[in-house]
Amino acid sequence: MDEILKMLDEKLEYISHEIVLDTIYINAVSNLVGVECPKCKKVSFRVHAYYEKTFQDLPIQGKKVKIILRNRKMLCMSKDCETKTFAETFDFIKPKAKKTNRLEEEIINISINTSSIAASKVLKKNIADVSKSTNCKILKKI
Repeated sequence: MDEILKMLDEKLEYISHEIVLDTIYINAVSNLVGVECPKCKKVSFRVHAYYEKTFQDLPIQGKKVKIILRNRKMLCMSKDCETKTFAETFDFIKPKAKKTNRLEEEIINISINTSSIAASKVLKKNIADVSKSTNCKILKKI
């Protein structure tokens, strides 16, 4: 499982996993020591808090995948920076997103060639928990 997480991002470290019905739940954590502030670009080593970020990824062996990431909220150490706290971010997922970028691309590939109802049925059965309205929202973005 660690190798699968490393395909998303080298900074992720595998903790554990659990298979429940048709879904694999993978627990992960970032192995970065310091995190760069998005405003002032100064690296911070001070953790303010931890929280769980749950999102969906592409299926593995016909099972849906949900990743539970123990994410950190950091304190910016620069006195001149207006940002006091900020969350750790990753390139493979947009902030506040519930699906990885590569899963969104797969949703677009399926949805662009079929109706949103048909795409939703295919996606729910084989790939990820996605509603018809989510398909439409993702397609509107492009």
